[in-house]
Amino acid sequence: MTDDANAFQTALSLILGLDPDLLGIVALSLRVSLSAVLIATLIGLPLGAALALWKFPGRGSLIVVLNAFMGLPPVVAGLTVYLLLSRAGPLGELGLLFTPTAMVVAQVILVLPIIAALARQQIEELHGDYHEQLRSMGLSKQRMIPTLLWDARFGLMTVILAGFGRASAEVGAVMIVGGNIEGVTRVMTTAIVLETSKGDLPLALGLGILLLGLVALVNAAAYLIGESARGRLG
Repeated sequence: MTDDANAFQTALSLILGLDPDLLGIVALSLRVSLSAVLIATLIGLPLGAALALWKFPGRGSLIVVLNAFMGLPPVVAGLTVYLLLSRAGPLGELGLLFTPTAMVVAQVILVLPIIAALARQQIEELHGDYHEQLRSMGLSKQRMIPTLLWDARFGLMTVILAGFGRASAEVGAVMIVGGNIEGVTRVMTTAIVLETSKGDLPLALGLGILLLGLVALVNAAAYLIGESARGRLG
């Protein structure tokens, strides 16, 4: 019990003392996750809106696949990216394996279906409410997309935050494609696994506390945005 207490106190000291190793891991984690969420957002929001507005053969199957990919196991995403970026893979010549870029790609694959699928649901509901009004304004479906995305911005912010939560807490995919290399590809989740296995509980606890705080912050932001949206509607 004393050892656990000492480890917790040391973890707090690392956080309050702004330990360089800890800050470097946190900074890389945020850079990778934020980059992945930004890319997934730029692709996923227009894709979700397009699926909400256009009817075409195979649309139902595409929606089913997209929804299924929301639960894609991280290790499967990691293995897919690994095979693509390995020396024997089609993109092996780029030399991206075991780099932060590979980690971003893996997280985009995990986050994109979440953002696209949830955005489609929100835009489809909004389009149903405003369909006649938008038609009376003479807007084409292409021109409806930015209008609907802006009108649904509060709900979509919650969707984006959900994607960030998925990316920041992910460990399997980034471990496979990043290699958990110190100072290069070591992020919070992979560092926690490594330091715990090594018995370095203070650093693992410090990172765990920061990761828990980050997840709590994201959930609080999502709640406040949702409450703000409901207040405006009310």
